[in-house]
Parts: sequence; structure tokens; C-alpha cells
Amino acid sequence: MKKGICIALTVVVATISFAVFSVETHAETHVVKMLNKDPDNKKKRNVFIPSVLKIKPGDTVHFVAVNKGHNTQSIKGMIPKGAKTWRSKFSKDFKITFDKPGVYGYRCAPHYVLGMVGLIVVEGENWKANMAAAKKVKQHGRAKKIFNALWRELDKAK
Repeated sequence: MKKGICIALTVVVATISFAVFSVETHAETHVVKMLNKDPDNKKKRNVFIPSVLKIKPGDTVHFVAVNKGHNTQSIKGMIPKGAKTWRSKFSKDFKITFDKPGVYGYRCAPHYVLGMVGLIVVEGENWKANMAAAKKVKQHGRAKKIFNALWRELDKAK
């Protein structure tokens, strides 16, 4: 009788352990390429592809330095309150995980005024909370025109 209970307990513990350790993580890694030219439109220079990315909390964005001379960094006033800022090294790949829902504006420091900017949307509860403030951040050079186009693209996709 005791042997039967031990076997039953072993089966229960093994089943619970398997269930706990086999839970799939749904976090994904998304690639954003830093490029000198858009491969689909050679007239577009100094670009992030994709320039608008929607992800889930816990997902990672892997910025890939396909061409040298680029970096990625968050833009002050264009990330959710309490979210961490970032700044990568030039010509280096960079990974960052996003946990806080909201809109994140970013740029390539040397090519910002040329319009090398992008948006990451971390979906989740109240993800639009910082969007109005992010839209109000003053942009310079061609970045202003590109951000306006990115906001329109985001509005269409809602």
C-alpha cells in the first residue's frame, strides 16, 4: 500500500514539474536593421527597417548594424514614464527588451536630422498613454517629416 502511494506521489510530482517547466514563453525577438539605403526604395537613405514595429511586453528588439556608422537611442520625451532609456554604440548590434506598454521614439544620432528615426509600440493595457506627449516632442530637419509619416502609419494600423 505504501509503495502504491509513493508511486502515485511520484507521478503527481513529475506531472506538475513537467507542466511548470514546459510552459512556453511567448516572448519574441524582433529584428530592426540599420541601413544606409532602403532595399525596396534606393531613394530612401539612412533608415531603420521596419521603421514602425509593434511588439508585446517582454519582447526583445535586436537592432542589427547592417551598415556601419549607425546607432540607436531613445528620444527624450518619447518613451513611457518609468521606461528605461537606451543608447547603443556606433556600428554595433544592440538588443533591448521592452516590458512597459507604450510608444517609444528612437533615432540614429548622426543621421537624426536626415530622418533616421523609428517607433516601437509595446502593446498592452493603456499603451496609448504617452502617445500624445510623444507626438508633441519637437523634431528637427527631415526627422519631423518622417515622424509625421510614422504617426499616420500608426494611426492607420490601429
